[in-house]
Amino acid sequence: MAFDYGARRIGVAVGQALTGTASPAGTVEVRAGEPDWAGIERVAREWSPARLVVGLPYNMDGTETVLTPACRAFGAELSRRLALPVEFVDERLTSAAATADLREARRSGARARRVRREDIDAHAARHILETWLRGAAERTGRQA
Repeated sequence: MAFDYGARRIGVAVGQALTGTASPAGTVEVRAGEPDWAGIERVAREWSPARLVVGLPYNMDGTETVLTPACRAFGAELSRRLALPVEFVDERLTSAAATADLREARRSGARARRVRREDIDAHAARHILETWLRGAAERTGRQA
């Protein structure tokens, strides 16, 4: 299960290592800087993940953004609350890739409704998880 942490919303995606694929699973709200932990725990119970992946935002030059420390803190609290290992993945350009994917789906007719920010966040989490899954496959010598 992967998370695209944001100041207003957290995108969520689920996937499996066997196929190396991921799917968006929605978003949870962040209010006054506090994630909806009950919502996160509900999603985790529904999907029963073995591992959690959190995207870490970096600037294009590799330096940390103002949100990077908050993402690390979110990952630590996520691990504590769900008692699961958390890994971090560089999330540069995942929101741009998600936006492009969704807009192309809309242009092609595969998607009927307009692209919302919530959709972008969930699809960015999908990109984060697929990045981690590719890396996991490479580490174990399997094809993803």
